[in-house]
Amino acid sequence: MKAERGFPRFIITQKGTRWVEQGHPWIYEGEVIREEGDCENGALADAVSEKGKYLGTGFVSRNSKIRLRLVSRNANDRFDEAFWRRRIQYAWDYRKTVMGEDIRCCRVIFGEADGFPGLTVDRFSDILVTQTLSIGMERIKPMLFPLLVQVLREDGQEIRGLYERNDVAIRALEGLEQNKGWFPLPGEALPESPVTEIRENGIYYSVDVENGQKTGFFLDQKYNRLAVAKLATGKRVLDCFTHTGSFALNAAMGGAEHVTAVDVSASAIEMAKANAQRNGLTDRMDFVVADVFDLLPELAAKGKAPYDFIILDPPAFTKSRKTVNSAERGYKEINLRALKLLPRGGYLATASCSHFMPSDLFVKMLRSAALDAGVELRQIEARQQAPDHPILWNVPETDYLKFYLFQVV
Repeated sequence: MKAERGFPRFIITQKGTRWVEQGHPWIYEGEVIREEGDCENGALADAVSEKGKYLGTGFVSRNSKIRLRLVSRNANDRFDEAFWRRRIQYAWDYRKTVMGEDIRCCRVIFGEADGFPGLTVDRFSDILVTQTLSIGMERIKPMLFPLLVQVLREDGQEIRGLYERNDVAIRALEGLEQNKGWFPLPGEALPESPVTEIRENGIYYSVDVENGQKTGFFLDQKYNRLAVAKLATGKRVLDCFTHTGSFALNAAMGGAEHVTAVDVSASAIEMAKANAQRNGLTDRMDFVVADVFDLLPELAAKGKAPYDFIILDPPAFTKSRKTVNSAERGYKEINLRALKLLPRGGYLATASCSHFMPSDLFVKMLRSAALDAGVELRQIEARQQAPDHPILWNVPETDYLKFYLFQVV
């Protein structure tokens, strides 16, 4: 390790060194033995083992328990504009390969999975939407965001503007304030409207990147929605936690006899109705504002099975390890009630979008729900997030979406 690198050094414990050498990019504050040299919050520093071995270079966070987020393990890297341009290009080339014709509506950058710790970038037609959750990315975004737009435009992509959705409480863990709004691109006027239209699986959606959930629309279930559409022909479908109606619309487009879309949010239901009207599907759909935890037992109390296909795509029931047990109970309750409501030969689509709910625990919950319901589950497919949300096997946090399709027998 040569001192002339010019970066401050963080000396890491043996445990932390093993963790990094196994491929994880995070170094926690408890694994830092000492620091050598002054390092500003959000600046780059080298991680070094107790024996002086170079482990990588990353952004320092003084406020977070994750003290260092590595962006490179190559001691020859120079973290200039050319470096970040190459990394953006690499991420974009990957999306072009795995998404094909769906490139106009996809996740362009998926944080650590693309070497941009704490940064999410989604593309909705002609608008890019970012969410910045680390101080390091916040510091370099004046250089990074214009580069991002430039790389896509040079590839012939129409980009009207870049909108920031930093209105999330988790930014406080990095000492960052919440905000949202258009990012001013050099020499360009700000776009007039944060609303655009996307087309996914042949279905059109109006996306409001300013007021929609997360970055405006959930992209990770794209191909899971398509899998549902293929099974929906002739079925009577109940889509629970419908949000803007994406699963319901795919089921209807797939030839379902009828689809009922349910969400506790009245505004979400209004958006789902509008999307159904835009796609000419209102004749086979109805919409209900209700709490799914109340609705499922109410339907069961009527003593008949009005649906032969139920979709459960709830929001994350847990956002920390402390609440996993209560989340498991919530997942089991809705799955148990859905299984009791379905007739023999009926179909269930069920999902969890929390990485704090590990796959083995989710599967254990499903087995328990089926046992209590007195049914067996015939697995059709086990799926995950779309490939524009790539999973790094050495970074478990990137593997978060569980999605199963079953027939009830």
